[in-house]
Amino acid sequence: MAPMTEIGQQMHALVERLYPLCRSITGDGVRATLEIVGEYVPLHVHEVPTGTQVLDWTVPQEWNIRDAYIADTAGNRVVDFAASSLHVLGYSVPVAATMPLAELRGHLHTLPDHPSWVPYRTSYYKPEWGFCLAQETLDALPDGDYEVRIDSTLEDGHLTYAEHVIPGQVPDEVIVSCHVCHPSLANDNLAGIAVATFLARTLAQQTPYYTYRFIYAPGTIGAITWLARNAERVDRVKHGLVLACAGDSGQLTYKQSRRGDAEIDRVMRHVLAASERPYRVAEFTPYGYDERQFCSPGFDLGVGSLSRTPYAGYPEYHTSADNLDFVSPEAMADTLAVCREAFAVLDRNRRYVNLSPYGEPQLGRRGLYDSLGGRSDAKQAQMAMLWVLSLSDGEHSLLDVAERSGLPFDTVAAAAGALHGAGLIKV
Repeated sequence: MAPMTEIGQQMHALVERLYPLCRSITGDGVRATLEIVGEYVPLHVHEVPTGTQVLDWTVPQEWNIRDAYIADTAGNRVVDFAASSLHVLGYSVPVAATMPLAELRGHLHTLPDHPSWVPYRTSYYKPEWGFCLAQETLDALPDGDYEVRIDSTLEDGHLTYAEHVIPGQVPDEVIVSCHVCHPSLANDNLAGIAVATFLARTLAQQTPYYTYRFIYAPGTIGAITWLARNAERVDRVKHGLVLACAGDSGQLTYKQSRRGDAEIDRVMRHVLAASERPYRVAEFTPYGYDERQFCSPGFDLGVGSLSRTPYAGYPEYHTSADNLDFVSPEAMADTLAVCREAFAVLDRNRRYVNLSPYGEPQLGRRGLYDSLGGRSDAKQAQMAMLWVLSLSDGEHSLLDVAERSGLPFDTVAAAAGALHGAGLIKV
């Protein structure tokens, strides 16, 4: 396996490839994104027709765009979609007109508090058109007529999402979700896509206990569509994680599931607390990314969300300042490392039953003490065996043992493996 510094650079390179594409909740930008991701992990792409009822929602018309600009009377493009996909209001209906600046202003979106930044704005479910530009660009425009052109289509088509599945030893699933609906925003959402993709590559090299399902879908409507199409089998989902804002310099933030005590919540709290990283654990709120869909009360799945600086928590959020310089290989590598650590715990967290529960079994004659010879942590490993035996009553998991004993989970899991091999405990 490549070192994390190299993997971080590979993730950043993937973000660079995806950055120029104009993504939305539907359209060819999503397909182009999934085609690139498919070079890294095999994807099963789903196309859901416009008008399909998905829970309380309906799959909307598909939006695609070829070109858009505002040009002055000399033909100079003062705002140009070719320069950045953020320049057009997402889902803008087509327009071809000439109008004075006074009339055009009603369709322009800026950030006066950050005059050099371009905002990201959409109008998914209300027919509208518009442009996003820097306030300083708008301030420099003289009065007069401007040619306005948005060469887009909004017509019946499909909503596109994709899955990558890594078969496990059991059919119970862990889902990992990231959203693929934002245009040129490096942290939100491309860093999450990159981390998810390289996490999938890591797990594919193993033989995991759980089946891992990676979901690449547009935010909100995509997760709702996936849930609607998988409602009969969603009870297989035992744990889940939503990845977003995974590449900025902020500390790691884990947002708990609606339950608050789901196994993924406990695992993430344990892994973050055991690490030397600064971190924050946040309570669930019904606002943010697609954890709110997976955790909706009818499904109530144990799905949390991992980010660095969380949803809307940094000034660059949903602006052109969320660019390639805003995310770093080091931050994405760190996010990936935490995911690896958490899933390594999740995948090994079992409940055992002590098969010799009356008094302490003799470990020496079974060679268990001898197996610790030369280990620098022999005393710790011995204590882990005793703790596992003590709490293997079918009610306590290995994570319970690690938390109660204060011992590292890896040490506890290794002790359980040795005891299981000696026939002293069973799953």
